[in-house]
Amino acid sequence: MKGCIFDLDGTLTDTLESLTYSVNLTLQEMGLPLISRDQCRRFVGDGARKLLERTLKACGDAHLVRLGEAVQVYGRIFHDNCTYHVTPYDGIPEMLRELKGKGIRLAVLSNKPHAQAVDVVREIFGDGVFDLVQGQTEKLPRKPDPAGVLYLLDKMGIRKEDCLYVGDSEVDVATARAAGVEEAAVTWGFRSRETLLAAGARTLIDTPSQLAALADQN
Repeated sequence: MKGCIFDLDGTLTDTLESLTYSVNLTLQEMGLPLISRDQCRRFVGDGARKLLERTLKACGDAHLVRLGEAVQVYGRIFHDNCTYHVTPYDGIPEMLRELKGKGIRLAVLSNKPHAQAVDVVREIFGDGVFDLVQGQTEKLPRKPDPAGVLYLLDKMGIRKEDCLYVGDSEVDVATARAAGVEEAAVTWGFRSRETLLAAGARTLIDTPSQLAALADQN
């Protein structure tokens, strides 16, 4: 393996607190009922817009009448709170150092808005750990479209067969499959083991150290 592309939320970093906090501040400003952490966990994975669509429906806005307003309010609030209580999962920094020590190129591909993805990675991991960080932009469709993976492979000069994609959701499994790269689904993130298996995940990883070992086999 020459390259490894990681999802961000639920894979490298535990961002559920920041997402729930920002969504609930948005709902509070809009005069809507708040959601729980468990609801937020189920709603994330397809980008901010889908998160807000699911949230509004849960709050009774079945026809998404206030979606435009929610997108604007959330964008402002999340910009200021994207690193709120965000931490790397146990063992992640050590695993990244081990992969980097093996000469493996590292990248992040997130459905989080690009500026916030860059901010989170810089705040939590510093500069120099990842070769590339790519969040959602107008130029690249969000996952599970394979465009982001293919873009990063091209930028890193790595072939599909030399890359491993790592994520924590059914969206990530579908992304890897669409891009034609090997995938590994982590079980410590936002989705259950059963959900990942139902999505067709072929390789499940329970600890970051297992992922480092897997790199030696590819």
